[in-house]
Amino acid sequence: MLRLFLFLLALGVWAPSLHAQVAAHILLQDSPLAGFQYHAGKALWPQMRVGDALALIREPDNAFDANAVRIEWQGHKIGYVPRRDNADAARFLDRGQALAARISRLAEGRDPWSRIRFEILIPLQSPGQAE
Repeated sequence: MLRLFLFLLALGVWAPSLHAQVAAHILLQDSPLAGFQYHAGKALWPQMRVGDALALIREPDNAFDANAVRIEWQGHKIGYVPRRDNADAARFLDRGQALAARISRLAEGRDPWSRIRFEILIPLQSPGQAE
């Protein structure tokens, strides 16, 4: 019983610093990468890892899709959020909402739609981080 008490006491001391290191977010979507075969993704494939950060760049003047959201990996265009799934991400970006994205799965295969899956996340601010 004393060990449990000491453990809980230690946890209370360490918990605030541990909490500060954990980033909270809401998963907006998980999708396959569109256009992988047409952009730099094919050449960069061997360097990519699950968990790698991706940049989401809004393209409101895109001639093919008014809701286009380009995806970049380390400054290289690798594709787009699929047209059928891009309306929410486009709307959030247009409103100035910060979004994060990361590679959620990499898979070998001939089908370019199955090579890369990614997640779009809405970062949450803790009360101490609010501006």
